Amino acid sequence: MHSKELKILVVLDAIVRQESVRATIDSIVPRVEQKLTQDSKASLAWEAVPLGTYGKKLPDVIRSSWVFVLRARTSTGAERHPNSHQRMMSYKGRGDLQIWNGNEWSSNLLESGLHLEIEKKWLSVPPNVWHQAVVPETNWTVISFHTVPENELVEERTDPADSRLIRQRRYSP
Repeated sequence: MHSKELKILVVLDAIVRQESVRATIDSIVPRVEQKLTQDSKASLAWEAVPLGTYGKKLPDVIRSSWVFVLRARTSTGAERHPNSHQRMMSYKGRGDLQIWNGNEWSSNLLESGLHLEIEKKWLSVPPNVWHQAVVPETNWTVISFHTVPENELVEERTDPADSRLIRQRRYSP
């Protein structure tokens, strides 16, 4: 990991460790878990986190933040964000955020814990990089930071019927 990227993750990590920030995130998580419970076919659910939650020390490159709950015993499937650099933290639980390196999936086993080393709980995913989460026996809650505003964040996935086609969607209207 480049030192510039590590510095961003260190700042984000310190912000997320603040009691007031965790309290807000902890109030969002049950709503997202409920969304996931209500849609038995979904592999994940999400809600945007207001940027004001993080205070004034948020790096300028961060333009949106999200709480995701990923369903236990699933793979979310490959996705990428063509217009955003994603920085993701394991908040509750654990999982494997895999990155496609052009030939195969590379595992990044992430755990949750306030005082774990950055590399054990954070992963940086540049724009246009395919990634997928593989979730073990319990749901996995992650915090995601993006470099575009929530209404501009684009997710791309291959079409289930034809892998040559790429489908786009936005997390927020």
